[in-house]
Amino acid sequence: MKNEEKNKVVGGTLYLVSTPIGNRSDISERALKVLSEVDFIAAEDTRNTVRMLTHFGISRPLVSYFEHNKAERGEYIVSRLEGGESCALVTDAGTPAISDPGEDLVRLCAERGISVTAIPGACAGICALTLSALATTRFCFEGFLPMKKAERRERLDALSREERTMIFHEAPHKLKSTLDDLESSFGGDRKIALCRELTKLNEEIMRVTLSEARAYYGEHEPRGEYVLVVEGASKSG
Repeated sequence: MKNEEKNKVVGGTLYLVSTPIGNRSDISERALKVLSEVDFIAAEDTRNTVRMLTHFGISRPLVSYFEHNKAERGEYIVSRLEGGESCALVTDAGTPAISDPGEDLVRLCAERGISVTAIPGACAGICALTLSALATTRFCFEGFLPMKKAERRERLDALSREERTMIFHEAPHKLKSTLDDLESSFGGDRKIALCRELTKLNEEIMRVTLSEARAYYGEHEPRGEYVLVVEGASKSG
């Protein structure tokens, strides 16, 4: 059957394998098959990936591939793919190549004519969007805002006129300052859904305005990783 053939692991192919964002039960049967059968796995953090693989009884050779070694290691991975090996690319959690250096590896493979295919699965941004109770017909993914203040102000100034629902990632120690910046740029009445620890035991979805979010976190310390889903600007401005 065609589906069975598509599930075969083929040499010279890069597999983008989505992994759970918190709940290991979200791994797919196809993802486990590919991870078990590829020649090697390229991982953002090999320690995290080893723990996941061990949980599922999988043992495959691993190479690290992350932001600070992607140029050198990307060439290494591509050379092995060109030699006929198969590789699964995984990020720490979720879908590789989304707000992730896997983007560069996919581009490099495309330039060299190497086959790339995706094993779909968990994606924190999409998960949060569906839970936000905000408009989902049109949205944009922004990931992490720039670190430098000038670049951040420029990005938020442009986004203040964005009519689509916006998705951001944020770490707990930066959440308060990011909420300050969002309210300053978008206004306190703009709706936001703060999605914390998605799929995990302490999952929490808070649907409030930006001013209410700032007030809440003025009294409570942020905990866990966040996805912020922010209402777009109204057409009337």
